Amino acid sequence: MKICLFVVGKTNHNYLSPGIEDYSRRVNRYVPFAIQYIADAKNTRNLTQAQQKVAEGQNLLAAFEPSDCVVLLDEHGNVPEGFDEIIAELEKRGVMFAPASGRQYYSLEDSFMKYKDRFLFLAENGTVVMYKGEKIFTCPMNKQLAQQVLKAAEPLENVYSVFCGTKNGYVLKHQYTEEFLAELHKYYTHSAPIPSFIDVPDEPVKVSFFDTTGHAEETIYPTMRQFEHCLQVVLASDYWVDIMNPGINKGVAVQEVQKRFGIRPEECAAFGDYMNDAEMMQSVYYSFAMANAYPEIKKLARFQTESNVDHGVLRGIERLIKEGLI
Repeated sequence: MKICLFVVGKTNHNYLSPGIEDYSRRVNRYVPFAIQYIADAKNTRNLTQAQQKVAEGQNLLAAFEPSDCVVLLDEHGNVPEGFDEIIAELEKRGVMFAPASGRQYYSLEDSFMKYKDRFLFLAENGTVVMYKGEKIFTCPMNKQLAQQVLKAAEPLENVYSVFCGTKNGYVLKHQYTEEFLAELHKYYTHSAPIPSFIDVPDEPVKVSFFDTTGHAEETIYPTMRQFEHCLQVVLASDYWVDIMNPGINKGVAVQEVQKRFGIRPEECAAFGDYMNDAEMMQSVYYSFAMANAYPEIKKLARFQTESNVDHGVLRGIERLIKEGLI
């Protein structure tokens, strides 16, 4: 597990800085820990307290990567009011709730620990599907091909490589630094340093590359396009490029779940905001685009709900229940 503390505004009191640094150093002995400072909302003199909270919330969301999973927590670190009731109502109606993300399965499990034996988890952009601790679908890469991809990245500067296995995210020892772990553990709470990618004791579900400069489209993507004839090369964000088997995505995972449990597309709902949700939206009938979604996702979706900040997933589920659709 990794903790990243997002703080709105830096302290103006210099005497506090040594204490903050000492606190961070001590916590890091037990769990990977980092602090990320978010700029204060501007021009707040004429804003109400509620308006200032909204502005700060928007600044926080802007600090997240598009591939990040925004967990349904309020300002006190709890799921929003009504979440447990909604889940209970879904379970009473025989409806499964399934977080779908580009993140590692264990990272999702940590985020929803209370529900780990009740939720269906679609992880690694659909390459791994878990239910009650059982792997019900996976699409591993050819190991030798994954190693070729990793070798191709060796000459690239300011680029970190990750062998994304079913058990851990594996990183070369010399790259297993505190700086990179602060980024890696956003998505891989289970990771391990290794001397070489040659004999990794795991099977790869994807390979990921991180560019510290935030220009992955110019630094990593062109190099990796040489593998497009046999693999799927995805620009996941300004910082990350993911490489996985061709034709695998969240939509394929949803279809595998539908086959496994005998569920029809018209019995499924999905909520999305980024392009890696596109195929998932096309695999269900009740496709909802968040208010803050990419324009292309809004075009694909049959319905729209509120933004992430306004708990659009909950509002959408409430709408389905109210209209008697589930």
